[in-house]
Amino acid sequence: MDSFWDFFWFIISFFLLMAYLVVLFQILGDLFRDRETSGWVKAVWVFFLILVPLLTALAYLITRGQAMTERSLSAAQAAQSDAETYIRSVSAGAGSPADEIKRAKDLLDAGAIDEQEFNSLKAKALG
Repeated sequence: MDSFWDFFWFIISFFLLMAYLVVLFQILGDLFRDRETSGWVKAVWVFFLILVPLLTALAYLITRGQAMTERSLSAAQAAQSDAETYIRSVSAGAGSPADEIKRAKDLLDAGAIDEQEFNSLKAKALG
């Protein structure tokens, strides 16, 4: 790089390339996530994305952009719902403070823990 402007245009070109790649991968991900589109139509979209990438990407975003947003939103909502379900199932296994104290008392009676550990588990369950 001989001058500032060479470096500047390199940075601009690199940014545009990365932006295009993000859009391309979003389109490909959406295309293969869509269950309503047939395999032949997907193949045609991919073929034209390779043959005429910029024009095809713009055409895809214009013609299927709204549906692309809806599919992305529903996938995010499903992921959030799955995460919340998992968190509820894991936290439900902890039980109430009384259950935790009973388990700690059983461990104390079995000799697995001492009185100090029992008191710390009891304080943790209550606090």
